[in-house]
Amino acid sequence: MIEQSLTLPCGHRVANRLCKSAMTEGLADAHDHATAAHQRLYSTWARGGAAIQLSGNIMIDRRYLERSGNVVAEGDSGLPQLRAWAQTVCEGGSQLWAQISHPGRQCPRLVNLTPLAPSEVQLNLGGNFGRPRAATEADIQDIIQRFADTAARVKEAGFDGVQIHSAHGYLLSQFLSPRTNQRQDRWGGSLANRASLLLSVIAAVRARVGPAYPIAVKLNSSDFVKGGFTLDESIQVVLWLNDAGVDLLEVSGGTYEQLEFFKPQAASEIRDSTREREAMFLEYAKSIKAVARMPIMVTGGFRTLAGMEAALAGGHSDMIGLARPFCLDPDFPARMLAGQMARLPVPEDHLVLGQGFWGPNSPSSVMRALNNQAQAGWYYHQIERLGAGLAPEPDVSPLRAMVAHFVKDFGRALRRKFA
Repeated sequence: MIEQSLTLPCGHRVANRLCKSAMTEGLADAHDHATAAHQRLYSTWARGGAAIQLSGNIMIDRRYLERSGNVVAEGDSGLPQLRAWAQTVCEGGSQLWAQISHPGRQCPRLVNLTPLAPSEVQLNLGGNFGRPRAATEADIQDIIQRFADTAARVKEAGFDGVQIHSAHGYLLSQFLSPRTNQRQDRWGGSLANRASLLLSVIAAVRARVGPAYPIAVKLNSSDFVKGGFTLDESIQVVLWLNDAGVDLLEVSGGTYEQLEFFKPQAASEIRDSTREREAMFLEYAKSIKAVARMPIMVTGGFRTLAGMEAALAGGHSDMIGLARPFCLDPDFPARMLAGQMARLPVPEDHLVLGQGFWGPNSPSSVMRALNNQAQAGWYYHQIERLGAGLAPEPDVSPLRAMVAHFVKDFGRALRRKFA
């Protein structure tokens, strides 16, 4: 089924069931505009044959970034660069969808010392995040407007669709979670209140882009943290999304506090049914798929063609989301669609700083965070090489990649500040 096309509820058609899911790029210039590196990176991926190329975080407000180097679609100054990016992907034979996002409290100190969040609940992770201020009613109305403005702007630039990021602990996900949303007004308390910002954003975006333009949502199946957003709550939100005009729902999970997509898992710990299906969120997606009226995309953990085909044939997913494999083998979709490739490379087992106390399962939260950063830094390194027109460098040390990532992010933050 993987080569079959899919028609979305809005009438938009995608050529096959493969999507390059979002990965933060960090390639914007000091003015937060897209660059030639985005064009080189995404043209390389587009030629691989996946139907959709989903951008990394395109931010709705340059005061609050997920990291320095994010593209911000605010105002008209960056429109030519966005148009060039979209045109490059179109010429490569794929579609480019914009993931639009606000980081909330997951905005690093290098960008803003006082991020904006539902409540003043600080993210304590290596001292990297400041204590947030709680959004006022005016802030919330501004956020809704900014999501709609950004969606309209990327549509004008030629992007083929938009994804509203409401997962992984970013702002809309923070509003959904009782752990981070401790408000007592109409935006907090009950799940209906906590979900009202997401639903308001979708309505505002739909009003700006029209009925025929694809709107996707990325939603956590669970936050996987005590007191966070749960699977039962996710299922109820999906029931509300059924009536909100959503064309594609990407199922994911975790936050910065619990990075499920980076967490290693020994083969002996994986249930047989999960091993057969591969994808880490597929068990959760089955429950969501049972109530969802829009197509579902599952991202995270797929590594074999057989696993992807089983998920599609079993009706557990309608699209297959893949991300990190594109950093190692950008051309794999074409070979997979042609039946010439059955398994993708999985380097994650080697992307650790050490074993025991120094390893990814260390009892120290600091060491676990550093191993997550080492793995992320290794993939950032591959993205930067592809953006420079170079081949991936799979032998680079995760420690070296992590240090380089920290240095480069600091440099990007300084360039932004003095641009």
